Amino acid sequence: MFTWQAELLPGVRGAFTSAEAGNLAFHVGDDASGVRRNRAAVHAALGLDAVQYMNQVHGKAVTLVEDITFETDAPTADGLLSRGVPLAVMVADCVPVLLAGVAQDGSPVLAAVHAGRPGMALGIVPEAVSRMRELGATELAAWLGPSVCGRCYEVPGAMRDEIAGALPAAGSETSWGTPALDIPAGVVSQLSAIGVPVLYRGECTMEHTSLFSHRRAPGEGRFAGIIWQEGR
Repeated sequence: MFTWQAELLPGVRGAFTSAEAGNLAFHVGDDASGVRRNRAAVHAALGLDAVQYMNQVHGKAVTLVEDITFETDAPTADGLLSRGVPLAVMVADCVPVLLAGVAQDGSPVLAAVHAGRPGMALGIVPEAVSRMRELGATELAAWLGPSVCGRCYEVPGAMRDEIAGALPAAGSETSWGTPALDIPAGVVSQLSAIGVPVLYRGECTMEHTSLFSHRRAPGEGRFAGIIWQEGR
């Protein structure tokens, strides 16, 4: 059900699901009841009553979550922040980023961020880090879940050149010699530039059938990255 689980900070954990956990997104594939069952099974496996998801739109909006809302009230954003409330980001090739830091009173400051090609170009990850620091977070670190790698993410040459012109680390070439983008490398570069270490990077979604990939099999589903404070 999970590709990875770890303690990120004392009392704070993160996890990335696999395709075995089923589709966790309402906007693809399964009917709503199936998605609810899949989410409930994942939450139970992690010892959580509920998790806050978001309506992701490849933008730059970051929303602070104080309490979990019902699915119909999920915020439209590509980044969620909390002081311990469980957060989720859903992907199937984009980069799911989990971030954790410590506030002055010792409490955690958490984030879950959806970084696809548009979001990376807009700076969604640096925006989330800036918002975390506004909440007093220090000692920040990042964990990147599975996403399509630079050997597999073929794009038009003009697109590659435009994005790599602004973020050189994102420029790449496929394993078959055509223009490509390396979104994980671009995100790592952005985090490095603002002093946030990356402590984990997941596998390529295109290369591993245990993961959903929109490019390999459109419409199959979305897996999730989840971050939470234990006992919340």
